[in-house]
Amino acid sequence: MAVTIKNVRESFDFTEITLHQEKSLRSMIKRVYENSPYYRRKLDEHGIKPGDIRTIKDLASIPFTTKSELREAYPLGMMAVSEEQVVRIHSSSGTTGKPVIIPYTRRDVEIWAEMMARCMSVVGVTNRDRVQITPGYGLWTAGIGFQAGVERIGSMAVPTGPGNTEKQLEMMVDLQSTVLIGTSSYGLLLSEEICRCGIKEKLVLRLGIFGSERWGDKMRARIEKNLGIKTYDIYGLTEIYGPGIAIDCPEHNGLHYWSDHLLFEIIDPITGEQLPPGEQGELVITTLTKEGMPLLRYRTHDITRIKTERCSCNLPYPLIDRILGRSDDMVKVKGVNVYPGQIDHVLKETPGAGGEYQLVLTREQGKDKITVRIEIEEGHNLQEVTATCQRIIKSKIGILAEIEAVPYGELPRSEKKSKRIFDKREQGL
Repeated sequence: MAVTIKNVRESFDFTEITLHQEKSLRSMIKRVYENSPYYRRKLDEHGIKPGDIRTIKDLASIPFTTKSELREAYPLGMMAVSEEQVVRIHSSSGTTGKPVIIPYTRRDVEIWAEMMARCMSVVGVTNRDRVQITPGYGLWTAGIGFQAGVERIGSMAVPTGPGNTEKQLEMMVDLQSTVLIGTSSYGLLLSEEICRCGIKEKLVLRLGIFGSERWGDKMRARIEKNLGIKTYDIYGLTEIYGPGIAIDCPEHNGLHYWSDHLLFEIIDPITGEQLPPGEQGELVITTLTKEGMPLLRYRTHDITRIKTERCSCNLPYPLIDRILGRSDDMVKVKGVNVYPGQIDHVLKETPGAGGEYQLVLTREQGKDKITVRIEIEEGHNLQEVTATCQRIIKSKIGILAEIEAVPYGELPRSEKKSKRIFDKREQGL
């Protein structure tokens, strides 16, 4: 399969894209009903026949698919093909419960590689690049997914995998890697270590692709400054192929998603009601072409919105906003809903504040208390930065927070995802 970025449709028209998706949706519903005992039973229980679903609005009658259902179906209870057609499995980490096993057919693997190759093409990766892949391999989707895309483009894959920072830097220098892939937390850690070791002039890095967690513009600016590169945000979920279902473009207007393979809805995370494009809510995904384990209306818990306008990069695929946070990561403080992405925006607007933070929630004398721990960049006045941060939080989010500032680099760095929210209220702390 060749990388198809420009020849899927010649121009961007959101209405046309929607009509194309609805045609694919009708085929997908029929195929899933015929091939998936799980979904056939679920649709029958709710009195839904394939012919009832013709438009995106009709999807509202279909119950959501949830992570708990995927766990209950462990290991392969939601498989929609014969075992002979499955060429690979991947799995979620299972850190919060039973892991989810995802079966892939050969076509699933090819489509995933195609989507990942599109991501690489969008940000400018070519067959002349050497791409250092630091996410994990094995059952996790990230490492092998990125490698498939890199190889589809024809780049040289440098599959270092996670950890062993000293070895990462050695390979980066000796192999002259030009593209770095990883979590944003590890990207920051590597960039700071490169500066500490004084080896920046030995590197030829030009691009960074980071995902697996949300990260703000302040962290982006720090990584780009430390390494002298351009960075891009990539999005994905293990349940929906893996990383590579959406990508930041050079215009940084949001994340382009591959609408020929994936149908995105936005719902009210509380009521479950469909919301129109342009309104912010929870992202729900239906896989239009997946064979091994197709998903109908999978709740991601990620908060974003669909944008209907054409991106100035002229890519013929629609956009979602960068992920604001997760509905299950939202914390309510003094009656106000707070998402991690809001803290990222505050830090962006606070001169002298670093990109890392911790949100600590406690309860004192029956009242909620929120403390935001931030880092102060070199050469800035601590009192001025904390006062500004506190004022912007009050103005933008509507709560009075205590600001605890520490020198730059004191908050922990991670080779994987950084934990930033610490809710100690149930512990009485």
